[in-house]
Amino acid sequence: MQVRDILARKRDGAPLDADTIERLVAGITDGSVGDEQLGAFAMAVFLQGMDDDECVALTKAMRDSGRVLRWDEPALPGPLLDKHSTGGLGDVTSLLVAPIVAACGGFVPMIAGRGLGHTGGTVDKLEAIPGYDVSPPTERLQSIVRDLGCAIIGQTAELAPADRRLYAVRDVTATVESVPLIVASILSKKLAEGLDGLVLDVKTGNGAVMTDFDQARYLARRLAEVGTAAGVRTHVLLSDMSQPLADSVGNALEIGEVIDCLGGRPRRESLMALSRELAVEALVAGKLADDRESAAERVDEALDSGRAAERFAAMVGALGGPSDLLDKPDRHLPAAPVVEAVHADRPGFVESIDVRALGMAVVDLGGGRRKAEDHIDPAVGMTGLVHIGDEVGLERPLARIHARRAADAERAAMTIRKACRIGEQAPSRPPLVADRLIPGEN
Repeated sequence: MQVRDILARKRDGAPLDADTIERLVAGITDGSVGDEQLGAFAMAVFLQGMDDDECVALTKAMRDSGRVLRWDEPALPGPLLDKHSTGGLGDVTSLLVAPIVAACGGFVPMIAGRGLGHTGGTVDKLEAIPGYDVSPPTERLQSIVRDLGCAIIGQTAELAPADRRLYAVRDVTATVESVPLIVASILSKKLAEGLDGLVLDVKTGNGAVMTDFDQARYLARRLAEVGTAAGVRTHVLLSDMSQPLADSVGNALEIGEVIDCLGGRPRRESLMALSRELAVEALVAGKLADDRESAAERVDEALDSGRAAERFAAMVGALGGPSDLLDKPDRHLPAAPVVEAVHADRPGFVESIDVRALGMAVVDLGGGRRKAEDHIDPAVGMTGLVHIGDEVGLERPLARIHARRAADAERAAMTIRKACRIGEQAPSRPPLVADRLIPGEN
């Protein structure tokens, strides 16, 4: 079947078999499928969708378009696990979950992404640590994972190369929101790590990629079913992004918050609560615990004993960062010269927060990207962010702005005031975890 015939078949709503999808992905990888044909395929999938068999076949073919990590020589003494989030504001759970799971006997080869738009990226946060190498050779990644239990790095050209080309075309053809293509994109990269279990955090709310709850739940269900059908036990949580998850936003500031959490000084209970939930699901998915209760006990012990902090510190050192980062973060993490509190125009209670607007305020400070090639200032951002239901006034600001210049802080303050709606009564807070999707349990 020629590429044109494949496109026509998908355009007309007919399913594609696994062999056809494998041939198409091979053409995407080697360039024999042109950009215009790739764009037509993306639009056909966007309009016609894919059933689960097609989505599994696409995911596997994209996984196999590049290198799939092998861990059998010698075999690891525990399961290979990972975690991925669809993105939000103040979401540093990956930096907590990886060392927690490693301290509990799992092995985490986490390949993370960069931020774009209002959402932050794990790799950008790690680059705020002086010397940290986010692009080591694959062999070094595997060696560190074997020795320490976890390593978090950036995306590599070796893994799922078909996804990079397809994503670039989706971005310019208005097909980024296609659920089958999102599922295949996320899972193909994760499955290429050679995992035994995967935990996914799908965000919903005004700060999420999927703002509509039903749409986000549909994506979560497809991820759980397709990931499991592709051979990896996949657990998915649906969590809230109608407010920042952490106390801080900004790359160095968020690393500082991670260090506080690992040291038993959490600034925001929601961050620790979700990190704990995700780590628990990872242990259950990896069969390191029989149930969630025993998994939670193991997670708490890893945190309380300091073993999770030790794993994080060792990982930072192994990847070129300072060995004393956890003991002396202020010595190593960059700080902005201007720090100013921003207060609401009137006292009251925070009724709602425009999370996307807050994220773009960080971008305007220089702490994020509008385009992939934009430079990031790791020092800027915000701390002390309010949550829904918080009372604000003269004693309680909406946030503290960390900026390079006073004029930048003034612009950010205007955005923050507009983003936070203040009322006379405290509203109820949305649940942190709205749903849990586990194939075989739901």
